[in-house]
Amino acid sequence: MLSLLCLSTALVALPAAAQVAVTSGSGAPAKLDLPAPDLSHEVQNYNTQVGWPDGAAPTAPAGFTVTRFAEELDGPRWLYQLPNGDVLVAEAATAPKPPKDEEERKKQELQKQSGTVKESANRITLLRDTDGDGTPETKSVLLKDLNQPFGMALIGERLYVANTDGVMAFPYKTGATEITEAGEKILDLPAGGYNNHWTRNLLASEDGSTLFVSVGSASNVAEYGLAEETRRANILAVDPDGKNERIYAAGLRNPVGMDFLPGTSTLWTAVNERDMIGDALVPDYITSVKQDGFYGWPYSYYGKTPDPRIADKAKPGLIDTSITPDFAVGAHTASLGLAFYEGTSFPEKYRGGAFVGQRGSWNRSDFSGYRVAFVPFEGGKPSGAIEDFLTGFMPDPAKGETYGRPVGVLSAADGALLVADDAGGIVWRVVPAKE
Repeated sequence: MLSLLCLSTALVALPAAAQVAVTSGSGAPAKLDLPAPDLSHEVQNYNTQVGWPDGAAPTAPAGFTVTRFAEELDGPRWLYQLPNGDVLVAEAATAPKPPKDEEERKKQELQKQSGTVKESANRITLLRDTDGDGTPETKSVLLKDLNQPFGMALIGERLYVANTDGVMAFPYKTGATEITEAGEKILDLPAGGYNNHWTRNLLASEDGSTLFVSVGSASNVAEYGLAEETRRANILAVDPDGKNERIYAAGLRNPVGMDFLPGTSTLWTAVNERDMIGDALVPDYITSVKQDGFYGWPYSYYGKTPDPRIADKAKPGLIDTSITPDFAVGAHTASLGLAFYEGTSFPEKYRGGAFVGQRGSWNRSDFSGYRVAFVPFEGGKPSGAIEDFLTGFMPDPAKGETYGRPVGVLSAADGALLVADDAGGIVWRVVPAKE
């Protein structure tokens, strides 16, 4: 084992030409041509969050309609659908903290400007669309007073919520719109870290016997020492009571999105890769996750490529065991959301493929991400180039202004794709246009 809310009418889409370009550094490993690392790279290029104009919406491909499923939310980061169709929205944010020096204070002001750092709502909101018209009739706070909640999972009559510092279990009855009972903390998790990899995602195995828990690193490349990374940069696996913890996979710098390949028990994850060695390095990626696999962080990237800042600290032979991820999705795109499309209402090309929520860059010369991307799949593997699916979050990259930033993506039971726009405070709903 290794260690280490609501408008039902269509909205005005943005001009297709005003989009962040598809970045280089995407595709299968054999097609990647990665540049040499640039150790002098120290770019900071933050967006300015201005909010969505009235009646505006992101742009989807021809044949789709985009509506506001829910709005006036406070930092909607992640989505989860209960068996009865209720949609849960985790509302949380990177919390401000006292800056250590003037440089850090300026950086935090830029982060606030970008829609990243703010007071965290620390709640889960329930949305219920009883008549299935795409507009929830019910919007209620299911849980409050949490601690930067993110991942959610239901096993039997227990709703699990991943706070930044641990996994909580709450009693749940089908149809409940509020949970007032105290939860039980079943698992402590390490919290903190200068770059706030605070999100903790959850995914339950189909039989309910295992909870997968993703925990990002406390740093960029372990610059504060490996002791600070204990139980981090991993996907953990635990029993539903929080016991029998084991490291399912290691060396994953910030694994956030998790989903099972449709029809299988194969776990996939979306990973934020490291910073400060170039505009094109290192590509974020999506990958199948091999049990007991090691994916390189912090010593190497994209398989066995040594990171010159820390490779010499790796145990002999460890880098040689590093697994190359399946598919690159662009450097510094902040690829957080991951969902395989399991519906049948979208055109055939989308069925079984992966949607990736890319929150967008802050540290490359030209902006990247700020979109929901699509990766086609065939035979359980990516089968073509990454594509734009939902764009317009940054309508004019030259200005650097954003209307929103997509994070969580959900293949809903009614065949829609739901997208959590944390900076915009909206959950978007994408469906095929009516004839």
